[in-house]
Amino acid sequence: MLNALHKELLFRKPYLENQSINTIYFGGGTPSLLSEKELGSLVDAVFTNFDVSTNAEITLEANPDDLSKEKLHELKNVGINRLSIGVQSFIERDLKEMNRAHNVNEAETSVKRAQDVGFENITIDLMYGLPHLSNDEWAQNVQTAIDLQVSHISSYCLTIEEKTALHHFVSKGKTTMVDDSTTEQQFVQLIEMLTANGFEHYEISNFTKEGFISKHNSAYWLGEHYLGLGPSAHSFNGINRSWNVANNAKYINAINKNEAFFEEEILSPENKYNEYILTRLRTKWGVNKNDMKQRFPEFYSHFKNETEKLLSKGWIQQHKEIFTLSAKGKLFADKAAMELFV
Repeated sequence: MLNALHKELLFRKPYLENQSINTIYFGGGTPSLLSEKELGSLVDAVFTNFDVSTNAEITLEANPDDLSKEKLHELKNVGINRLSIGVQSFIERDLKEMNRAHNVNEAETSVKRAQDVGFENITIDLMYGLPHLSNDEWAQNVQTAIDLQVSHISSYCLTIEEKTALHHFVSKGKTTMVDDSTTEQQFVQLIEMLTANGFEHYEISNFTKEGFISKHNSAYWLGEHYLGLGPSAHSFNGINRSWNVANNAKYINAINKNEAFFEEEILSPENKYNEYILTRLRTKWGVNKNDMKQRFPEFYSHFKNETEKLLSKGWIQQHKEIFTLSAKGKLFADKAAMELFV
């Protein structure tokens, strides 16, 4: 796999046309399983073949049970300066139901240990809308994250994917999901508790302390170009989008045989407009009316008509030329975006 990643990196090098690299992100799997030498070879390859900015954000996703003191020092040695720790929950029952390898103690100690080693830029994932999760328990979860003094929190509502154990349990009636009303209450709890404790809600699922906005995720939302390497990775350069084959063995085999390992599509004006709406509306930066008029003049009339409808519903708000989601609209973010689509 590592050899294939190195080969793809060299092959796809022209994709970003010598643009400066501001963020590097190791994720979409469990990169914390890599040794210092293995991870270091990938970091070195990026720095050798691309123009990486001196203050680049370099993130690695990690499971709490992987983050020993020795591992954390290794990550620092290869240049990792931001950790994304997949905590998911501080409740033992929830971790067992999600089949997580770590326990609550490991979740908490992994964060504290990373801080002791010198990592200041730490984000953790938290899930709400879990089976059996009460509002009081969710509040305890959020408070634990606050007490750990992490700089960033990403929080997502549980969705049930087919062919997973949870999907099987729900379909067989062995597990009952919480209702939409409870999920909404937990989302509102999350916003209220974090904003009251110094976090800025800068994207639907993301909260940050001052100075710790995720450069990487913000690049997606603001339409910047990116190159993804490895199975299932997506890339975007403003003109086309490509996605790699998902199967590990097929990916490695195709790379080694110099065969096609990705598909791509040229983005239509409609694609570009819809994606701009979908990504920008989720953020504090919102959709700029003047920018919209300049970028997509052919769709501006549609945009103007639909924003008037959303304003009357109270789903969006306008400040000068910027449209953002209202507090009510944050409960219907995807639906609000779809209303604006062409």
